Amino acid sequence: MSIFKKIMTAVRGGASEVGEAIVDSNATRIFEQEIRDSENHLTKAKRDLTGVMAQQMASQRDVDRLKREITEHEGYAVQALEKGDETLALAVAEKISALEAELLTQQQALDSFEGNANRLKELVKKSERQVGEYKRQLSMVKTTESVQKATSAITDNFSSSNSKLLNAKDSLERIKAKQQKFDDKMKAAELLESENSDNSLEAQLKEAGIGKADSNANSVLERLKAKQK
Repeated sequence: MSIFKKIMTAVRGGASEVGEAIVDSNATRIFEQEIRDSENHLTKAKRDLTGVMAQQMASQRDVDRLKREITEHEGYAVQALEKGDETLALAVAEKISALEAELLTQQQALDSFEGNANRLKELVKKSERQVGEYKRQLSMVKTTESVQKATSAITDNFSSSNSKLLNAKDSLERIKAKQQKFDDKMKAAELLESENSDNSLEAQLKEAGIGKADSNANSVLERLKAKQK
């Protein structure tokens, strides 16, 4: 029996490890869903708060109405006393007493609504700030994950014998060599064209009798004849 318990304990331990591994691998997704759930609860809380505030406003109207009625009936009682009609004044006083009792009840309700509304407002504000902070943290977490994945990919590429980055480097070197070869051909063509242009210019100068004359037998003979004269 003790062996069976140990086996069950081991199974539960393994299940716990698997569960933790699942949670860890989906931690960001879980955190994001928890934020969405919090926002949904916050939206419902705001609707509930709206209802409480509506009740508060209705209670405030009742309190204001009762205060006006009490003031009005106090005036009636004074007028009855001024006319010497104490019976009527007493009847008005009884009405005032009933209104004051009702006012006390409504005032207590109003105070309760105000207290609850104020407390709920603070809770909503606090929750909104917390949700906002969690959303900022979620953005940071996602960014960090993206950077870590990129870093991991780069590390894997560098450590691989058939690295994509190394292949890309080879491709780049081949492209550069091809471009350099093309540039060399263009420069050679330009140089050749320049040399041909210089020869053509020299021929044109010679034809015009400008520049150095050709040194041949005829020119030498003519020079010697000129010296004999």
